[in-house]
Amino acid sequence: MNIKEDIRPISYIKANAAEILAQVNETHRPVYVTQNGEAKAVLLDTESYEKMRKALGLLKLLAQGERDIVDEKVLSQDEFFSALDDDLKNIRS
Repeated sequence: MNIKEDIRPISYIKANAAEILAQVNETHRPVYVTQNGEAKAVLLDTESYEKMRKALGLLKLLAQGERDIVDEKVLSQDEFFSALDDDLKNIRS
């Protein structure tokens, strides 16, 4: 990994957009875009972006589950499946 290739000023991005997009898609590493010496944006290939979105979605579900456990908003397995059966019966009726 060459970190110098992964941090680029906005002026370089503007002048070499096709090259940067090719790099991002080939390496699957993000490119950090700087403006006036400060990081302002991150470019990702679409595959990496979608993987990241899915991972964040799973983490949100886990966090919600942990909150439910702490708040004692849980059901036993029997209670859950009984309620599910009732819901399914109501849908079919």
